Amino acid sequence: MMPAGMPPIGLFRTFAKNLPMTVAMSDWGTYELGRSLTLTLREREVVILRTCARCGCEYEWGVHVMVFAERAELSSAEVTSLTCGSPDDPCWTAGRDAMLIRMVDALHDSCDVDDELWRSAQELLDERQLLDVLLLCGWYHAICFAARTARVDLEPGAPRFADFPPRTR
Repeated sequence: MMPAGMPPIGLFRTFAKNLPMTVAMSDWGTYELGRSLTLTLREREVVILRTCARCGCEYEWGVHVMVFAERAELSSAEVTSLTCGSPDDPCWTAGRDAMLIRMVDALHDSCDVDDELWRSAQELLDERQLLDVLLLCGWYHAICFAARTARVDLEPGAPRFADFPPRTR
């Protein structure tokens, strides 16, 4: 699951303690981070970063900010908002981004999306994309639970939540 020549990150070293589990997880993780996912890289990272922030998982959040935020064209203001802001922050000019944040927040808060938000999501995403959002958010809840509970050390050079403090208005 790592690029050639790159040592495994701490989370993968932790998972390797249960090799059958790691092998089983590999295909799903490859789907979630691969080209078969129906979301764009940016949309995927909006969902992942918001999920990790809401779960308080600085480890996985930091890995994704370090590796993917720039490639996903997420600005510093957007990363800050995903970490400690709101879908109503002025940096969210695309309705689709704000809707994804609202979906993650609803799933995190109530394990459900109310009918009004679901209808809004259906206007912007097709059925495959909706399923990908739901399962991506759920997958990263599981990753966050494991990383936090196993106390996986932060990766060297990975940003911290404190690097993206709330902005005052």
